[in-house]
Amino acid sequence: MTIVFHPLPTQTVRRLQAGGPDAFGQAPERAISSGTGTPCRHCLKDVPEGAGMLILAHCPFPQPQPYAEVGPIFLCADACTAHDPAAGLPQIMTTSPDYLIKGYSDDDRIVYGTGRITPKAEIASYCAQVLARPDVRYLHIRSARNNCYQLRVDAAD
Repeated sequence: MTIVFHPLPTQTVRRLQAGGPDAFGQAPERAISSGTGTPCRHCLKDVPEGAGMLILAHCPFPQPQPYAEVGPIFLCADACTAHDPAAGLPQIMTTSPDYLIKGYSDDDRIVYGTGRITPKAEIASYCAQVLARPDVRYLHIRSARNNCYQLRVDAAD
């Protein structure tokens, strides 16, 4: 199975970069990146050292519901190019030894039994394994340390 790694949609990111409200209705905070530990959820690379970045609350679900987690994310403050979903494992997925992967159903609910802390070398194989299940529509990858949303994974078909 071929899998694809999706960044946040460019339209959403441009709205936030222009000062649009985050998931809590607040303007994103502006800061300067240290160059590590600041993964942009659009280009899926660390925001470069010394570059401006945004810190904001994000909810990667279409509507509020009990499983719709909200948490902090980073974005490049200036326009960046979106990660190509078919380009393979993004740079931000290589900076930590492991990540939390969780499967979600058609109704955007966690599919119990799919959540697993996964070593980075096993990300692609575990994603393919979980996406092969008929009850899983997509995956989220999150930080294993802070539970921050990283990106969405889908089957390519």
